[in-house]
Amino acid sequence: MVMRLALDWTDYSLRTIKAQSKKVSDMQHLIVVAHPAKDSFTMGLTRSYAAELERLGHSQRTCDLYRMGFDPVLSAQELVPVDADHPARTDVAKAQDDIRAADVLTVIYPLWWMSMPAMMKGYIDRIFARGFAYESHNGVVRGLLSGKKAVLITISGAPLPLLVKSGNWNAVQVLQDTHVFRSAGFELLEHLHFDEVVPQLPKPVAEQHMVLVRSCAQRHFPAS
Repeated sequence: MVMRLALDWTDYSLRTIKAQSKKVSDMQHLIVVAHPAKDSFTMGLTRSYAAELERLGHSQRTCDLYRMGFDPVLSAQELVPVDADHPARTDVAKAQDDIRAADVLTVIYPLWWMSMPAMMKGYIDRIFARGFAYESHNGVVRGLLSGKKAVLITISGAPLPLLVKSGNWNAVQVLQDTHVFRSAGFELLEHLHFDEVVPQLPKPVAEQHMVLVRSCAQRHFPAS
């Protein structure tokens, strides 16, 4: 089963939709993925999604956190507000520049213990820093990345109906979709989830999932 959570387009006027569609071919895409195995299903999805964006005429940059050796450990120094005397670390500044340059951020990862891998969590902790991704005053968070769009793609071994029944899926939506991405100001276009992904996944099933992830790109970012 694949679950697709899409934005309710009824909130938008026809004029807004037309304006957005005119700009879709000009979008710059940043894909951030976390999985330790290069030949994993997660990485296969990423390659299919990235290739489809390029086939549709878009520019994309893929940040494979494991292969690039990203350091997920937040240091005490990084808790100090960035200013002229305390500049952001080089890797953080580069990753933040990548987000600034992107119109769309797509984040892809497996759900382990119903959360993102530590590598991806470290990316969020370090890159989505206060003053870059959000500000907070008296407990009220204001996202600083408004105007940008996001797509979230996750994978689990557990069946989705079981996750929904247990309440775990609601926790994912609250803590990840809303508390991370929407809180930072992103317009979350879709959370595409692939469930019952197990080792030795039958090839026809894997190929069907690749079709679905390519359809996600086509649905939101059609060729002009």
